[in-house]
Amino acid sequence: MALIATLRALGRPLHLDLFCCQGGASKGYADAGFTVLGVDIDPQPRYVHPDQFVQADAVEFVHRYGHLFNSASASPPCQLYSKTHRIQKNDHPDLIGPTRKALEETGLPWVIENVMDAASELRTPRMLCGAMFGIETYRHRLFEPGGGFSFVPPEHPQHVARTTKMGRPVKPGEYMHVVGNFTGVDLARDVMGMPWANRDGLREAIPPAYTEWIGERLMAHVMGDEMREAA
Repeated sequence: MALIATLRALGRPLHLDLFCCQGGASKGYADAGFTVLGVDIDPQPRYVHPDQFVQADAVEFVHRYGHLFNSASASPPCQLYSKTHRIQKNDHPDLIGPTRKALEETGLPWVIENVMDAASELRTPRMLCGAMFGIETYRHRLFEPGGGFSFVPPEHPQHVARTTKMGRPVKPGEYMHVVGNFTGVDLARDVMGMPWANRDGLREAIPPAYTEWIGERLMAHVMGDEMREAA
């Protein structure tokens, strides 16, 4: 693929971000020093780096092009594991297993992210929280590292601020709850660190601060591998 060759020519490690949506996770990995290509099955006109996006089936893309990257991450759709699904029994596919299998076959270091309700589907996941990074939303998310990569999460601070009730305006001193039909898109953009995103992108996103922190450790791992190969 010509776009992959163009991005590789930039000279920085190339990271593949699957199920990227509007690019919250992608932004963090880019801030950590990677060139990032986002892949999503849906068009994403608000993707943070629109010239570094491919519309495609994520698992098929990994099978075909994954070997051309230095590392990868994936945020498979979480509806199957949500409380709403347990109530309504909607038909949603399980994509964590197929995504993991595809990533394992690449030999790359990788990270899979999902919601807390997906804990039973993830292998020894690590939890990150906005309070670890000074973000005014708690937004717990789980991360499963693999492919030889691992990390120890920061200490989890005690939650001291109240969380805004869903759909209500944020009161002074409260932490935002960026889910569903939340109130305050402009504030959410500021809190999440995603000024380009709309409501849909914000409520589905990982704050870039999470993946910047992971990405710094992933970059050290990738560069260590390259140094060992060059020795």
